[in-house]
Amino acid sequence: MDAQRDTDFVAMMPFAGQLGMRIVRASRTEVVGELDWAPERTTAGGAMHGGAIMAFADSVGAVCAVLNLPPDSTTSTTSSSTVFIRGVRSGMVTATARPLHAGRSTIAVLTELRDGDGRLVAQVTQSQAVLQAP
Repeated sequence: MDAQRDTDFVAMMPFAGQLGMRIVRASRTEVVGELDWAPERTTAGGAMHGGAIMAFADSVGAVCAVLNLPPDSTTSTTSSSTVFIRGVRSGMVTATARPLHAGRSTIAVLTELRDGDGRLVAQVTQSQAVLQAP
């Protein structure tokens, strides 16, 4: 996937752009994104805020869902479950989203988030509704 296409995914989601995330690789089977630790993304104690991690995972998972949509449809997150494993106090978080199920009415995506040392930070499972385009 070329850099222009990467930019298009983030541009489709203005909040993702505000968050500062990047899509570095995207295909139907795997989407990889990056988010740098920054003071404005932290909570008490300097750990990256859980909301920032969840928003990042939701956005990367949404790109995975979009790439698995049937023709002439859109998607919207209907549920998201996050398990936090460890805090991130520096560096970068990498999110890798893979489809668990890509059907005609729902898409399920599993996103793993890892720190710069490759340690699991969080795991997010989300469901996306497949909506017919107007």
